[in-house]
Amino acid sequence: MRSEQETAEAIDRHADMVRRLCLIHLKNQADSEDVFQTVFMKYALSSVVFENEEHEKAWFLRVTINACRDLLRSFFRSRTVPLEELIELPDETSGDSREVLRAVLELPDKYREVVYLHYFEGYTAPEIAGLMRKNVNTVYSLLARAKKLLRGRLGGDEDA
Repeated sequence: MRSEQETAEAIDRHADMVRRLCLIHLKNQADSEDVFQTVFMKYALSSVVFENEEHEKAWFLRVTINACRDLLRSFFRSRTVPLEELIELPDETSGDSREVLRAVLELPDKYREVVYLHYFEGYTAPEIAGLMRKNVNTVYSLLARAKKLLRGRLGGDEDA
């Protein structure tokens, strides 16, 4: 079990990343906050020793993704209909950024995860493959297909 200070420091370091990843997966602020609390509770109760900051970040990514998937698979979740169909974006988000974020959020789950990890968190395809337990070539294919879908939705240049 970790100290209160260790947990607070981890929250300072990883809170934004965990929140964004939850919103990408769940598209719902309330569920995102629930998973956020679950992830940091697991951290506080965990006795895992991290080799470095990247190892810790990877642990948070993996635990967050798994917690989101668990919530989405839960019995209660499968028997309800969401009240909100669209995600509310912060007012400070520019119009172009909103359009891109909406397009990313509309991608199928398998594409949304790799796009988030690659473009928002800066992971390479081999690193994403390790995090998601997928083949590196699969990650490259998912990224290429996601880019094609985004280009179609955003009206990008087909030669890019």
